[in-house]
Amino acid sequence: MELEKLRKDMVAAMKAKDKPRKEAISSVISAVKKVAIDEGCRDDISAELVDRVILKELKTVKEQIDTCPAERDDLRAEYQFRYDVISEYAPAQMGEEEIKVYIMDKFSEIVATKNKGQIMKAVMGDLKGKADGKLINQVVADLCR
Repeated sequence: MELEKLRKDMVAAMKAKDKPRKEAISSVISAVKKVAIDEGCRDDISAELVDRVILKELKTVKEQIDTCPAERDDLRAEYQFRYDVISEYAPAQMGEEEIKVYIMDKFSEIVATKNKGQIMKAVMGDLKGKADGKLINQVVADLCR
């Protein structure tokens, strides 16, 4: 995802007077800028960095939804809306079957050892940002049985 696309969508939301959508996109843009400054690449923000920040923001909002008190339906609806907006920009994630096939193709010799730590170390470098870490962990645990 390019930062410029996020900016254009934020401007479109402002023109449409869609304040909740504008705020959700704006929070992602500011998070991207903050990470870019922290990593020292303020002027040259890569699409990979934007995708990484979007996934992090998505995870944060998901945690907010999960920890929201049951009686706060208004807050839960607000978090859910933010989650839906941010997920529109998130890169496609691999499914459980895709992860399993990928691991068996590329890391079959490591999988044969049934050493979960060694497999995770090898796999996470390749699949970081392409698949959910919990799902990868679950697939690796199944393969080690």
